[in-house]
This record gives sequence, structure tokens and C-alpha cells, in this order.
Amino acid sequence: MRLLHVSESPDIKKFIPRIPERRKEMDQSKGLVWALTEPALPNWLTPRDCPRVGYRVTAHTTQEDIAKFFSSSSRHCVAIEHGWHTKMLNHSLYVYEFDSANFYPGGGFYVSEQTETPIAVTKYDNLYKELFRRNIEVRIMNNLWELGEAVKESSLTWSLCKMANAKPKEI
Repeated sequence: MRLLHVSESPDIKKFIPRIPERRKEMDQSKGLVWALTEPALPNWLTPRDCPRVGYRVTAHTTQEDIAKFFSSSSRHCVAIEHGWHTKMLNHSLYVYEFDSANFYPGGGFYVSEQTETPIAVTKYDNLYKELFRRNIEVRIMNNLWELGEAVKESSLTWSLCKMANAKPKEI
């Protein structure tokens, strides 16, 4: 299994465990290095502060939800707000890969309690190209809240990221 970490920094030599301060449900006495799996990677191929709704089909997804949430043959979607479109066009990301030996599942990701040295790094200059290459449906929307609330109630696997940066809910 490939474990990855997405960053805007091009030259990270070591990942040092950090306390998961924003994840109060997790042990606050233990520093962690965070990684994600390749199926989850498209949800992170946006600028760091970009609010987004990512969702994908799994073995437990109903045909009704596939018909409701997808407008193409894709089985993974990333939705962003209109205001982030230009930033997506002009943004680079670095995807670091780790040896998985020290990682275990935790908090919806994989975590390691040890300092980790990446085994590879790949630069992505065209984020849309990377998403399309992976057959990801990309939606550019005025507001993400209605979609986010709907996918949370669906049979899809979903991720709502940086929603504090999203436009307010529409009334």
C-alpha cells in the first residue's frame, strides 16, 4: 500500500510527529506523522486552504447514490468553489511517499509516531490534469454546503476539507 503526504513545501527532508491539536478526539499526548492512501489522494490535490467536498464510490455505495451524485462515468468527485478555480490553475503541490512500515490506521488516515523520511517526492504543477488523469469528476460550484450535507447522508465515502474557508451557507 502506498502512503502519501501532500504539501505545498518542495523540500521536506523529514516529517516530525506533531500533536493533533485540531483533532480533539485523538490522544493529545502523542505526536503523529499523517499519511493518506492513493484512493484518497484526489481529495488533497487542491491548494491547502481550498474548501472542498470529495466523495467516492465504495462497495457499500447504492446505485441510487451513484445516479444522484455523479454526472459521468467517474466514481470519485472533488468539488471546489468558483473563487478557487484560478488558484487551482496556478498552484503546485508536492506529493511525498513513505515506507509504510511504521504506519497504522488512525483518525481516518494512516499515522506514525516516528520521524519519517520520505522515499520519493513528485511535483504536480497542473492540478486539474492530475485529477482528470485519475478520472476524477471535478465540480466548480458557487457554494459547497448543500452538496456537503447531502454526501454526509449518502452511502458514499466522503471528505469535507477546509470548510471553515467556504462561503457561508446559502439561505
